[in-house]
Amino acid sequence: MIDFTLAQEEFNLYKGSEKKKTILYNNKKYLLKFPDPIREKNKNISYINNAYSEYVGSNIFKLCNFSVQNTILGIYRYQMKEKIVCACEDFLGDEYILQEFLSLAMSINTDKKIDTELDDIVEILKQLESDFKVSIINHFFDMFIIDAFIGNTNRDNSNWGFIINKNTKEFAFAPIYDNGSCLNPLLEDHDLKALDEVELKNIVYNVYSCLKINNKKIHYFEFIKSGSNNECNKALKRVFPFIDIKKISEFIDNIEGMSKIRKEFYKYVLNERYKILEKIIKEKLG
Repeated sequence: MIDFTLAQEEFNLYKGSEKKKTILYNNKKYLLKFPDPIREKNKNISYINNAYSEYVGSNIFKLCNFSVQNTILGIYRYQMKEKIVCACEDFLGDEYILQEFLSLAMSINTDKKIDTELDDIVEILKQLESDFKVSIINHFFDMFIIDAFIGNTNRDNSNWGFIINKNTKEFAFAPIYDNGSCLNPLLEDHDLKALDEVELKNIVYNVYSCLKINNKKIHYFEFIKSGSNNECNKALKRVFPFIDIKKISEFIDNIEGMSKIRKEFYKYVLNERYKILEKIIKEKLG
């Protein structure tokens, strides 16, 4: 596993809730994300495994044929402690700027606040498609399907967006980034060992997006199973053939430094969600 302790540091300009540094590694700029043992004051909530979640979630997107931010799992030594970190490569360089969906939405619709209501988001995406003559809605719902598969609970309007070429003004969906809230980063290894069959099944199925319909968070699999959104139906048909559960399991098995109990947990959850999506296609969309 790569040791980033002595990597050259730069002034950090990245936003977000995790502790982070900006480093240079192999002549490339990376955002180095640290585990955050207690994020909420007076609450013993541990995000100690968000580096694993970031790395695995990002690579699952990559294995499913998405354009994704490159990530590297590593260690960082500080005050006699060794921490697992995830280095996220800066995909912009000097040529592009990143425009988060939130800022674009506020500039397009000045009449109301754009929250995470799905209908509001789709309305803005349709306007962007019209303005820039590029396919956006397909990308959004394709991302939604994999977010369901990995259990991403925090794909809000500030952690996905678009890249714009500074010179040509060319506009495109940004590589997928910020996947640290997938695969249950709150659960430590001792929590995983204590899970019974009912709790495991609950983790597999009862996972919610932060997107909403009528101000209620979307239950990923109930929403997909309902077939009520045609764009989502088409996305499932497009994306599912690229979910190679065998390759994903092999990738997880080969992750250095991760405990066996965590690997088995990830593989179990993903395999069961794969079966759910497969069943929906056969029974509802076949």
